[in-house]
Amino acid sequence: MTIVTGRPSRRRRSASAAAAASASDPTAPIRTRALTKRYGERIAVDALDLEVRAGEIFGLLGQNGAGKTTTILMLLGLTEPSGGSARVVGLDPTRHPLEVKRRVGYLPDSVGFYGNMTGRENLRYTARLNGLVGDEAEEAISIAVEHVGLSDRADTRTDTYSRGMLQRLGIADALLKDPDVLILDEPTASIDPIGVEDVLRLLRRLVQERGITILLSSHLLNQVQSVCDRVGIFAFGQLIGVGTVPELAERFGFSLNHIEVVVDAGTGRDADVAALLNAIDGVADAARGVAYADRTVAEAGTVASPAGGAPATADEFSPVVPSTPDERVWIVTIEPGREVHSMLSAILGALSAQRVVRIGRHEPTLDEIYRRAVEQHAERREDVATEGAA
Repeated sequence: MTIVTGRPSRRRRSASAAAAASASDPTAPIRTRALTKRYGERIAVDALDLEVRAGEIFGLLGQNGAGKTTTILMLLGLTEPSGGSARVVGLDPTRHPLEVKRRVGYLPDSVGFYGNMTGRENLRYTARLNGLVGDEAEEAISIAVEHVGLSDRADTRTDTYSRGMLQRLGIADALLKDPDVLILDEPTASIDPIGVEDVLRLLRRLVQERGITILLSSHLLNQVQSVCDRVGIFAFGQLIGVGTVPELAERFGFSLNHIEVVVDAGTGRDADVAALLNAIDGVADAARGVAYADRTVAEAGTVASPAGGAPATADEFSPVVPSTPDERVWIVTIEPGREVHSMLSAILGALSAQRVVRIGRHEPTLDEIYRRAVEQHAERREDVATEGAA
């Protein structure tokens, strides 16, 4: 269904237009330069250079306390920066906070509505604040509640709503003003898995059909990875990496090929398996890993049978959930230039005496990338602090 509002939209920018945006665009809907916020001696946001392009979903990823919410408050003009600058839809939020709020929809991490009013009545209140009245307001409200899946509960009191329903009502509330930009702070917190999928699909439709720009702040990595065009990793008040998931994987050391192997060898055989794997020509490293039930790891084509017999199809090594404590996951890093298919065969040959549950290419998840990025950044901070103390 095409998303429309009760009044003409200010823009309908396609996803292809967003992709064509340059890496540095002075007209980007959200743009900061050296944006800084201090609370006494503590630096909550440290010289932030951030750019969110038109028509994209940008995920601001970080743990609680990393500085994400403080950044959002500065973008909305709800707190003044200690230094640097920000532009949101071309406006300085500090000097023009009301105009920014008129053009930016905001969903905080904790949504508040009047519990003694229905969802529709709450939205009517918001509509009046945004200058929408009469039939125009009613049409916009009906469309908003339909798109967030609340049509059947719009006329019941919000004190009967679940947390997920309140989050969806919050998105409907933010959409009433036909915003250029949506800023969502933990929009799927405490929502059941089905509700999460509904919200993420809604966000993607908003971008595809209206060209709206979305800044999504979250610490839920799998959700960020599933919906965001680009991701910014936030740690210690700093933006330590920006890009697509493959770009971030490359930046933080996942450029080498990795193979994932699950071996049913018993808990006491780790040293033996590690020695066998590391002795293979072309293996740079082998280390224990973590299993992912939804990973497709089987390489296309055929590989040598672990029993040394006829070749086995890749389907025979399709992903399964490790079912016993004896199943151990290994991540094998192969040297650059090595052919993955040949390395699969070599690994299976080396482990011919073991029961290989599955084997295939390992693609790093955003969780792995995030952990490595934060660890590397923490090590650099520690090195700097040590040098300063010396």
